[in-house]
Amino acid sequence: MDSVKILMEKFWIDKSKEKELFVKIRREIPKFKKFITEQIGWRIIENRRIIKIEKVPAYAYEYMGITEFTDIFDYCVFLALLIFLEDREDNESFLLSELIDIIEIHLKEFIEIDWTLFTQRKSLVRILQFAEKIGFVNVYEGTSQNIYSGIENEVLYENTGLSRYFATGFNFDISNFKSYKDFEKKHIEELEKDKGIIRINRVYRELVSSPAVYWTGSNDQDAVYIKSQQQYINKNLNEYLGGELQVHKNSAFLVMQEKNCFGDEYPKDSMISELILLICTEIRQNVNENILKREADDCIYIIEDDFKKIVDDCRKKYVSAWSKEYREMNFDKLVNSILNYMRLWRMLDICGEKIQIFPAVGKFIGEYPKDFMERSDNNGCQSLENE
Repeated sequence: MDSVKILMEKFWIDKSKEKELFVKIRREIPKFKKFITEQIGWRIIENRRIIKIEKVPAYAYEYMGITEFTDIFDYCVFLALLIFLEDREDNESFLLSELIDIIEIHLKEFIEIDWTLFTQRKSLVRILQFAEKIGFVNVYEGTSQNIYSGIENEVLYENTGLSRYFATGFNFDISNFKSYKDFEKKHIEELEKDKGIIRINRVYRELVSSPAVYWTGSNDQDAVYIKSQQQYINKNLNEYLGGELQVHKNSAFLVMQEKNCFGDEYPKDSMISELILLICTEIRQNVNENILKREADDCIYIIEDDFKKIVDDCRKKYVSAWSKEYREMNFDKLVNSILNYMRLWRMLDICGEKIQIFPAVGKFIGEYPKDFMERSDNNGCQSLENE
C-alpha cells in the first residue's frame, strides 16, 4: 500500500506543503491503521496540519540519527531550539539573536558555547537549515547561511508551530533516563509484563526499520515467533509494504522488490555499494572453499588483517573498473569506508579484535561482466550483475 510506504519514508506529511497527498493518505488511514498500531505498535498522529507515524525502533542503531547532524553538539543545540520554539506562539516571529540568547541559557551548564568558533556557527547553520527543511521555521528576512560569517548578521524567522509534533510521546516517565539503553531496558521490563503484544511489536519493528533481524539460538523468543508465524507475518508485510519475509537459520529479512522499494536501500547505484557486492562475493567464495568458516550462529569471525586481505584481493582483480575516487583512495581509508558502510547495513560488526560477519553478506553477490577489463575505461566503471 503506497500510503504506508510514504508515511514510512517521510518524517511526516505537512498539509501546507503537500495538500493533495495529505488528503489522500488521511482518507486511507482506516485501511492500514490496525497494522501500524497493533502489529508494529506505533502511534499515528493525525490532525488538521500533519499526518505522522511515530517510528520508535525496537533497538537503537547508528543510522537512525538525523543524517544532517554530525556530532553531539548539533543535538544539544537542536534540543535548545525545540525548547525555544515550545514557548512561542504559532506564526510568531523571532530574531536569530533571541534564539542565540536562549541557547546559551539552556546549555551553559552542559557545554561551552563560543560563537567565535566557526565549527559552532557551522553547527548552528546545519540545525537551522534542518528546521527550515522539516518545516519548524520559515525565514522572513536574511538567510541562515549568513551565520557562517558571524552571529551578528541578524535573521528573522517565523515559528510554524510544527516543532511541538517532533518529539515522540511516551506513556512512561523518562525524566531520569541517561541514554538510549534506558529505553531498551524499559522495553524489556514491559516485555516481562506482557510477553505477547510487546514481542509482536518488537519483531515487526525490527523487520521494518532494520536491514536484518538476527538471533543466536533456537530458543530465542523472537525467532520462535517469526518461524511459527512466518506465513502470517509475510502476508501482512506483503499486503501493506509489498515486501517478502525471508527466514533463515539465524536471521530474517524483509526483502523488497525493486518496484516497491522505499527509503534507503541496498544495493543502490553508487560505487561503494558495488564494492560491497564484490566483497560479499569474495567472502562467499572463501566460505565455499573452506577458507572461512561459519560458526554455529551462522556468522563468520575474522581478524582485521584477514578482512583487509579480502578487500585487497578485490582491489587487485577489479580496481580498473572502479571510479577514480576509489582507484586512488588510500588503502586503509578504503577498508574503513567499506567497514563503516557494511556496519551501518548490519552486514558486520567490530567486536574487539575480531570482525563479526553477519548472514546478510550471504544474501548478496555481484560481479562484473567477464569482459569488463576490455569494456572499462579510465574514467568510469561497469555496472555489476547482482542478485
